[in-house]
Amino acid sequence: MSCVLVIAGVDSSGGAGLVRDVATLSALGLRAVCAVTAVTVQTDTRFIATHAMTAQAVAAQIEAASGRYAAVKIGMLAQAAIVEAVAASVPPRERCPVVVDPVLASSSGGSLLEAAGVRVLLERLLPNTTVLTPNIPEAALLLGAAPAQDEVALVAQARALLQLGPEAVLIKGGHGTGERCRDLLLHADAAPYWFDGRRLGAQARGTGCALASAIAAGLAARQPLVEAVRRARDHVRGLLGPAA
Repeated sequence: MSCVLVIAGVDSSGGAGLVRDVATLSALGLRAVCAVTAVTVQTDTRFIATHAMTAQAVAAQIEAASGRYAAVKIGMLAQAAIVEAVAASVPPRERCPVVVDPVLASSSGGSLLEAAGVRVLLERLLPNTTVLTPNIPEAALLLGAAPAQDEVALVAQARALLQLGPEAVLIKGGHGTGERCRDLLLHADAAPYWFDGRRLGAQARGTGCALASAIAAGLAARQPLVEAVRRARDHVRGLLGPAA
């Protein structure tokens, strides 16, 4: 059975984070090995506290899982020191695909990565990233810009993120408007690729976690990135109900 290393925080509500990652991988027939970065105390509607692991403990967990996985999925990192430890511990993307979901804030209201950690993520982690998966607000925050209001601006922000080092950027369109939800995938050497679907009325916490983990599952199975993203989107839309 293929295995994915998940580096993420624990969500006490069970709706997002490591619980969602492991459930996604299990549903897709993969096994997970894990490095816990933080324990959050939250409900579906209220964020209460974060208790971060030490950077040494995170690095030790990654080392203990060494050699047992075919892809890496990175989510909540909490602190700059943890981002440094992760960047120093994960293998080169040429050897093992690395999917980074830049989890900056909880949907229930709390900050999940301090400002210094964002800087380290940009400088140290993105140059070893296979695909970065921000939503529209996260892409803007990473660039210190206003959220893109149209597809031209979205492509421009994706290109700016590519300049920071990832091989590809997937900007998720769930925070956009209109009847259609369009996700943008951009490679440095390719034209923009749009995934188009009807915008769904249903909502669920942890869909970003599920999408990134499902992409990692596809890359672990050596699927081309476009196919891995397509299948991951199908999986997430299935989570939102039979009408998805």
